[in-house]
Amino acid sequence: MTTTIAWLAPVCALIGICVAGGLGKWVLSQDPGPDKMNSISLKIQQGAKAFLMSEYKLLIIFMVVVGIVMAVALSPITALAFVTGGVLSAAAGYVGMHVATRANTRTAFAAEESVAKALTVSFRSGLTMGLCVASFALMGLSLWLIALVFTMAVGVDLNTELMNLMHDNIGMVEGFATGASAVALFARVGGGIYTKAADVGADLVGKVEAGIPEDDPRNPATIADNVGDNVGDVAGMGADLFESYTGSILAPTILAVTFGAYGYFATNDFIWAIVTPVVIAACGIITSIIGLFAVRTQEGADLHKALNRGTYLAAGIEIVVIFVIFFIWNSSTSTAQPIYLFGSVICGLVAGLAIGKITEYFCSDHNKPVHKIAEAAETGAATVIIEGLGTGMMSTIAPIVLVAAAIIGAFFFGNMAFPEAAAAGAENGIAVGLFGVGLAATGMLSNTAITIGVDAYGPVADNAGGIAEMSGLPEEVRDRTDALDAVGNTTAAIAKGFAIASAGLSAISLFVSYQATMHHVLPNFELSLTDPLIVAGIFLGAMMPFMFAALTMGAVSRAAHAMVEEVRRQFREIKGIMEYEAEPEYDKCVAISTSSALKEMMTPGILAVVVPILIGCFNPAMLGGFLAGAVATGMLLAIFMSNAGGAWDNAKKYIEQGNHGGKGSEAHKAAVVGDTVGDPFKDTSGPSMNILINLMTIVSLTFSPLFITIQMML
Repeated sequence: MTTTIAWLAPVCALIGICVAGGLGKWVLSQDPGPDKMNSISLKIQQGAKAFLMSEYKLLIIFMVVVGIVMAVALSPITALAFVTGGVLSAAAGYVGMHVATRANTRTAFAAEESVAKALTVSFRSGLTMGLCVASFALMGLSLWLIALVFTMAVGVDLNTELMNLMHDNIGMVEGFATGASAVALFARVGGGIYTKAADVGADLVGKVEAGIPEDDPRNPATIADNVGDNVGDVAGMGADLFESYTGSILAPTILAVTFGAYGYFATNDFIWAIVTPVVIAACGIITSIIGLFAVRTQEGADLHKALNRGTYLAAGIEIVVIFVIFFIWNSSTSTAQPIYLFGSVICGLVAGLAIGKITEYFCSDHNKPVHKIAEAAETGAATVIIEGLGTGMMSTIAPIVLVAAAIIGAFFFGNMAFPEAAAAGAENGIAVGLFGVGLAATGMLSNTAITIGVDAYGPVADNAGGIAEMSGLPEEVRDRTDALDAVGNTTAAIAKGFAIASAGLSAISLFVSYQATMHHVLPNFELSLTDPLIVAGIFLGAMMPFMFAALTMGAVSRAAHAMVEEVRRQFREIKGIMEYEAEPEYDKCVAISTSSALKEMMTPGILAVVVPILIGCFNPAMLGGFLAGAVATGMLLAIFMSNAGGAWDNAKKYIEQGNHGGKGSEAHKAAVVGDTVGDPFKDTSGPSMNILINLMTIVSLTFSPLFITIQMML
């Protein structure tokens, strides 16, 4: 029965794909508005598609090379799983961006009628993306698990030999997560460089130097900026959550198979343990669809509450469903008490929701931290930057405490669920309770579809505002799209908080799997702080996120410099731009963002794959220290950079609402400078950190057979 339940995952994934298709069709059936709005939207569509196609060409080369290495060093099936994960991640991003780049003008036209209709169009566009990401990921991952792991348990008495075979096969499935993570990193970094180069150039020259409004059609970087919203904040964000979602499902599954190979689980519990994560994820797709119907509002109502209503409804139903799953498992076993694992999942869910609220507090323009940054703008850009940096640093405290508490709580419940296995594992240095930590990550991202929907609607609303500005729509239309966009900035920060926290929990679970896998074959394998190689690895790992941040921030700086010079050139050389008598050369700015992003994204992405493999080949224990250091600093940097950037952005928007002098004031100019510093923080370097730590961990786990082979040859 339990293996049959595994088929619930691809069935629910198929339902999600069908609903996504229906939502996308509904969005595209809405009125796109007059020709002027459509022509602007068409330029955004063409720019976004051209960039993604160019990016995917480079990714194909990368994936072919890595796939060949995997086929030779590991197995052809691992290589095929790697390619599958990458292709599905790219496909989900492309479909979501295809709808988003057409929903922008429809949202702008809907905003002429009401903010409620504009929210409906933009949110349904975002949920199309969310359902595609969750459904594509679950479909691919569950079919690989069914093919290589679950089918072995059908009508067979499990024994140690068979469990070891399943452990080897789950290693092949790890290739799927590696492919998803690799594409996510390139998509996040490439899209982030693209969008922030355009955004910084448009703001510094347009707003600060020329004194023209945001998204003014006279600004040559405007189209590139709007394209960037889609390739960075839609396609890139979708790939990011695809990777986190895949990792959160696979982490506890890998732990279950690893502990099964050690003989710590009874047969029935073993099967339930590897089925439960995909079943939880499957139910999350259905609850996200239900949450869709709760997202509605009226003119003048709180938009954030409307979006939260859908998220909380989905989470509430998901909690009930998860309890039922563990209750059924508990009723079918006599050797353990898996009902306690419900406590592990609740630890993850509560931590995720709490981190979301903390992120909202630090990033929302309704709260004190953003108001303090806006107030600091009255004394110049330097104080804006100082206050924003302090806000970002302070915002790391509560999330890290919550993650630590979630780890301890989930571990405690994991041990309570399997007391005999926990005792046996402790004798061998294997922490069985960490299975509960893996499930906490699954619970945290179980409603990924609606989480992405709430996030991805923001870039659509932002684009709608740009189209409204460039099309000359009435001021109240821009006010409505700005209201949607301001909430979108906060919801985007909340989604990043979920991704970062789940990445930490998943990375810890995968790290334990790496340690247990190595120890299973190499009994002398040990991670000890008295080993100088491991200590050196910790420092090298702690350095890696900083090096990655430096590379990506530098990439944005160089691309933005070229963008600023091009915008200045056009203002200087093309007569009549400021008088609306000549059209800027938008394509030149689009070309700069495209070429810069494609050139600059390769080095950070390749290093994230190559460095762990090189260290693992040299010394697998040193790699363990490396991963520990990377996870710790990577999480802190991710939270700090994402929240600081979100706070700077909303401080600028708070001033634009008429506070501290409003638009065009000296305080506004200072806040724009702070926002441009925060742009690569929150949209390039920060959100890439959680992908970085997950990618390096899953690469290490995937290539562990190679490391073992090398060690046995020495």
